[in-house]
Amino acid sequence: MNAKQIRAAIVGSTGYGGVELIRLLESHPYVTVTSVISSSSAGAPIADGYPHLTEIRTDLLDDVDVGLIRDKADVVFLATPHGVSMKLASQFLEAGLKVIDLSGDFRLKSGDAYKQWYKHEPADPALVERAVYGLSEVYGEQVKTTDFVSNPGCFTTTSLLGLYPAVKAGWIDPNSIIIDAKSGVSGAGRGLNLSSHYSEINENFKAYKLNRHQHTPEIEQVLSEAAGRPVVTTFTTHLVPMTRGIMATMYATLTEKRSDAEIVELYRQFYEGRKFVRVRPAGHWPATKEVYGTNYCDIGFSVDERTGRLTIISVTDNLVKGAAGQAIQNLNLLMGWDETLGLQFTPVYP
Repeated sequence: MNAKQIRAAIVGSTGYGGVELIRLLESHPYVTVTSVISSSSAGAPIADGYPHLTEIRTDLLDDVDVGLIRDKADVVFLATPHGVSMKLASQFLEAGLKVIDLSGDFRLKSGDAYKQWYKHEPADPALVERAVYGLSEVYGEQVKTTDFVSNPGCFTTTSLLGLYPAVKAGWIDPNSIIIDAKSGVSGAGRGLNLSSHYSEINENFKAYKLNRHQHTPEIEQVLSEAAGRPVVTTFTTHLVPMTRGIMATMYATLTEKRSDAEIVELYRQFYEGRKFVRVRPAGHWPATKEVYGTNYCDIGFSVDERTGRLTIISVTDNLVKGAAGQAIQNLNLLMGWDETLGLQFTPVYP
């Protein structure tokens, strides 16, 4: 294990993903956060916007200055909106820093798909090709050999970890997949918008971005690779009145008769040794509260013998395994450390 202490900078420290990185990295034995960065709030104490950091982070927010950050850090986390990371990543890489991007700018290998789903011009194709997709439990070996990681989306992580083993094994028809996903309001970020207004979301439950959520092509890209052929899914997202958590309920047609016990065993073998995926025994299904504040993804199953379909339940904390936690897990992998370092939290319950 390489136990060298490294310095981390966080660009976008005033967003929920950035401030979650700060929280988690406080517990990391080998990482020190040396620069918290916000172009919109540079010069202000970070605790002004996040009083819970009082006496924990006393530094002022830096502006986005590549030279200054290069002198302060060894790795940069980009917790920025879509369209921003693509302008910064190349500069940090050229400065010799490792980069872990939490935005969607480098997840899709197809520039046309990015333009269609994100409504932005895509990043430099060479840079997109260079980025390793950081779904840790699937692409961890590739992450170990890179200096540039594209962290997956929160819905994507939750859905793919639930689906990937069954698709890879050929146990379900990949073109029969329906993903019914629900997220807490923090997934929308800290910015003000009507959809996350208290009076709009409290005691309410609503679908959004039907058939046009930007995580759709990301899910299909990975499942197509697993299946060895193009995969198209139906992916529907919902907003629920809670702060954190994602539950993806997924349905797919089995290619042959299987039992709950067989499904559980397939998943346990696939994720053997990967400590952040917990596979529930037959007849037990996870809830979002059971992973709250942690990097766990919990998965449960039910085979419907009457219809020949499999139901998969997958839950994560969208700000941890769906964002900052997985980013740190990827940092651990690319540094050659145990992937659990700084992430060994017991879920907050109740």
